[in-house]
Amino acid sequence: MQTTLSKYVKVMRKQHRLTQVELSEKSGVGLRFVRELEQGKPTLRLDKVNQILNLFGAEVGVVPMTKTDDR
Repeated sequence: MQTTLSKYVKVMRKQHRLTQVELSEKSGVGLRFVRELEQGKPTLRLDKVNQILNLFGAEVGVVPMTKTDDR
């Protein structure tokens, strides 16, 4: 299942004309990690996610959630 993060990374990788292997090499993370990230793995190390996002001028951060009646 793809997430917003996984879609973002895949789109940015393609915009920068990088293969998964090239993204792995440039960011310093393993190819398996890149593949798992793009496939939407639910548990990932944030430091490694940020290594990838830094190539695109971004980082993981806190986003306020909208309250719903269920909470």
